[in-house]
Amino acid sequence: MKTDQSIFISIASYRDAELVPTLLDMVENAHQPARLKIAVCWQHNDDETIFNVPGITFVEKTSHNGLELYTFNCQGARINVLSVHYCQSRGACWARHLAESLYQGEDYFLQIDSHCRFVDKWDAEMVTMLESLRHQSEKPILSTYPPGYEPDVEDSKKYFTNRLIFREFTQDGLIMLSSTTINAEAPVRGSYLAGGFVFADGSYVVDVPNDPNIFFAGEEIAMAARAFTHGYDVYTPHKILLWHYYERQNSSKVWGDHSNEAKQSGIVEKAWWEWDKISKSRVRTVLGLENPPCDLGPYAHGTKRTFRDFENTIGALFQSSSVRPEVTGKELVSYFSPQACLAEGWLDEMVHPNKKTVSFTAEELAYSEPDIAWWHVGVYSEENVQLNKQTLKKDEIEALLKKQGDDTIKLSLKFDSQPNQKPHVVRVCPFFETQGWGDTVEKSW
Repeated sequence: MKTDQSIFISIASYRDAELVPTLLDMVENAHQPARLKIAVCWQHNDDETIFNVPGITFVEKTSHNGLELYTFNCQGARINVLSVHYCQSRGACWARHLAESLYQGEDYFLQIDSHCRFVDKWDAEMVTMLESLRHQSEKPILSTYPPGYEPDVEDSKKYFTNRLIFREFTQDGLIMLSSTTINAEAPVRGSYLAGGFVFADGSYVVDVPNDPNIFFAGEEIAMAARAFTHGYDVYTPHKILLWHYYERQNSSKVWGDHSNEAKQSGIVEKAWWEWDKISKSRVRTVLGLENPPCDLGPYAHGTKRTFRDFENTIGALFQSSSVRPEVTGKELVSYFSPQACLAEGWLDEMVHPNKKTVSFTAEELAYSEPDIAWWHVGVYSEENVQLNKQTLKKDEIEALLKKQGDDTIKLSLKFDSQPNQKPHVVRVCPFFETQGWGDTVEKSW
């Protein structure tokens, strides 16, 4: 990394005990700490003492856009902390947007969460990897879900790399993501962005700023679509660059603090779900689903490529909640080349992915009856068309009961159907050795 190249680092932190350990680990493992310009949106509970630790030196207290701004130094790295009481929070992207307001033309941009750990010389590694992609893309991005770690647990860091893949459509029509491991010698082309790790040119902050009105859900797919239409190309790192703390079961969350009760008592302006409702309208507008659409202002699509091109690239159509078979099949494809999208029948082969867990009691399935041969499990559309079927034998039901530890059988159903055929009901019926079919039990999809 050249000595004159700077990295702007955006961190949204919500009442997170891992914030200071993350900052210290980031600086300690940097190749050139003095090149780091760290911006933190610190949503807290009036505890300014957390930065009083060895290695972090207070510089000054000023203001920025009406907020208190604390500046610290850590081994030459500059840490700017925007102070916000957690009751004022409006979600993750709002906090990311505030942090981005401190951008001053740095060469590179890194967006992370406030619970991370870093490899040695991570800054040089990220820059080198990004620059290696210039012959493939004018505007490359590195992004994925980093492997996990647990604070204060020796040997808790996971050592694998993975790429982002389609998981499911939500009821609102948004794509939610998952990941699958990879083994590659170079960065792998992808389509999706992970909110907890984005590394790109500094111009990304100007081109694709976080929409402060997006609360949390839908953040990643909306950002991926906007980045693509602004001409950016996503690549999955082939080497580990950082770790992320995923569990956080005992950590404070905005949806826990910003409850209906908190709103009624006047502690917060809106309950979290009210911000989320506004947010989803904006995400659905980005994805071409909202009618009428919201006015997105500077947070709309770019002009370098079309949203339809983005749909082709990920192999999905948002209007019909459908994907290419390769997206949910064995290949788990998350990027299709422009040439592939020109193939005959590209749109005709789309399928609707279905995934649901349906629960039945042992009594509903007549499990205790002695002469059951098997159970028929069928999924049907509203027009009573059978979309999927399977049979379960008694030993399979026994295994489910044993695994789940009570008298409830939870059936995980996953299959593809035609885009115009959506699941409506699940029917389970036992077949007896002596009397044939038993009573059918029906559950809504």
